[in-house]
Amino acid sequence: MNGIINVLKPPGMSSFQVVRVLRGLLKIKHIGHAGTLDPGAAGVLLVGVGKACRLLHFISEFDKVYVAELTLGISTTTQDADGETTAVDETVSVTPNQLGTAFSRFLGRIEQIPPMASAVKVNGKPLYKLQRQGISVEPKPRKVFIKELHINKVWTYGDSLTFGSRVLFYVRCSKGTYIRTLCHDVGRALGTHAHMSFLVRTEIGPFSCASSHTLEEIEAMAEKDDFSFILPMEAALPDYPRVRVAPLAEKRILNGNAVTPDYLVDVPKTLTVGDRVLLMSIDGNLLAVGVIQYKGQLICHPIRVLREGN
Repeated sequence: MNGIINVLKPPGMSSFQVVRVLRGLLKIKHIGHAGTLDPGAAGVLLVGVGKACRLLHFISEFDKVYVAELTLGISTTTQDADGETTAVDETVSVTPNQLGTAFSRFLGRIEQIPPMASAVKVNGKPLYKLQRQGISVEPKPRKVFIKELHINKVWTYGDSLTFGSRVLFYVRCSKGTYIRTLCHDVGRALGTHAHMSFLVRTEIGPFSCASSHTLEEIEAMAEKDDFSFILPMEAALPDYPRVRVAPLAEKRILNGNAVTPDYLVDVPKTLTVGDRVLLMSIDGNLLAVGVIQYKGQLICHPIRVLREGN
């Protein structure tokens, strides 16, 4: 059993807990996920089953889309609602124009300092473990890209945003972006405090909530031996051109060896150096993810083999 599951993660569960539930339901140990969601967050969590776990690295490169809520006047240890309150500003007063200007500062390529309550490693140790030990370090800033950022709705008390006012917003961003840090930084840009009070991930690349399955739905389908919720491995990378490999070259591909374009058939477009492709067998099975390279001549080199050779 190999493939991808688009899971609708509920709030209150960690991403690892979702994986553990699926291992029990499917009776398969080799299951992993791409793009961790914090326990308090909900939304799309892509899970690899069997050999599809080897594709999770590529899936993690997809853009992410979130709908989040920012609450003004309060900062927390985790930059979200799960943390302990560290500061309160009951005198905050922000106009809608000031809010819009502050948000606009974070559109495009920006730097973020990862929160202590995160899995980012410093000297080989996750920050959240250091935090539990009472150790505080200053993580290095990371460059991320905010591609879209829109304010959807604002709850105010009067004409201005004051203590406790909430802001619902939409963001499309690159991998590695912390939305709770974005909320924290917007608060600082406004000269006050803020934290993320709600988060749902609505999309990862081509996958959305609309096509996701709850754990309850997955359990009910599995009990009926209906595993249609497991998508074929090649569905994980729908934008990668599919290239069929001549039978004589399959063994070379499965052993991680490059082949020349002469052994590629049904090429859907002109391939150029650097293009990534899905290398398929003649009968449509995914063999590997490959990349077009030039080493004296054009070659297609497997960079992630999905089936081992004999």
